[in-house]
Amino acid sequence: MHGSGIQIWFFIGVLLLVYGLLILGYGIFELATGCYPAGVQLTSLHTPIWWALCSRCLACSIASSSARGACKKYFGGSRGLQPPE
Repeated sequence: MHGSGIQIWFFIGVLLLVYGLLILGYGIFELATGCYPAGVQLTSLHTPIWWALCSRCLACSIASSSARGACKKYFGGSRGLQPPE
């Protein structure tokens, strides 16, 4: 690592969030139109919506935990928001 302020896990969390939003959009479109891919079983479970919600939850937890780690690293954790010395 070359001393960058943002960890790679933050970008992974953002990427998962974007994928989750795209999948959620497709799932809502699929639910609204009833246009399901041919040959897919168990379409009544609406799996794109579940996948999107799970990936969004995972993305938020990854992004927030990496952001908390960066705050602890740069601002001293329990000492409050003090600039590094």
